[in-house]
Amino acid sequence: MTGTVSGDFELTMDELRVVARYAAETAQDVLAVFEDAHPGDSRPRAALDAAWEFANGAKRTKLQRVTSLDAHRAAKEAATEAASLAARAAGDAASAAYLHPIAKAHQVGHILRAAACAARIAEITAGDDPAAGDRMIEQARRRATPVLIDVLHRYPVAPAGKNRVAQLMTALDASLRASG
Repeated sequence: MTGTVSGDFELTMDELRVVARYAAETAQDVLAVFEDAHPGDSRPRAALDAAWEFANGAKRTKLQRVTSLDAHRAAKEAATEAASLAARAAGDAASAAYLHPIAKAHQVGHILRAAACAARIAEITAGDDPAAGDRMIEQARRRATPVLIDVLHRYPVAPAGKNRVAQLMTALDASLRASG
């Protein structure tokens, strides 16, 4: 173990790296959606790179926080919903390094929102076909490691939401909790 973070429970740096890797893998798969729409904007790429640095063993630093915020700003400025979601996934991957060990349902977003964003991008790409999102949620479920599922179980269930990304995140959360 390489250190712990305490709150309502403990998270090790190794566990945080597992969460960051899970989010980064997802963001990596959809980053091109943003980059194709905004080729001159490197903010989401920088966030993803910062997430990978942490996931691969580097110290958690201000770099993850700053690039995450920058990627989320890029998401707000994106020309399309899909590009916005891809930038958000990259920002979420970087911010996963700072998942807080507090029993608050909104923290689940640091674990699962990138995958929900990717699922929504799949739906958009498929002409708003919910089956495409369901397939991506199933892929995200299969990619989840036992460590990731163990971390997820320390948190309350994902908050129900009205938008499609929140619904997809809730579906992934329920699926992972049922499988673990």
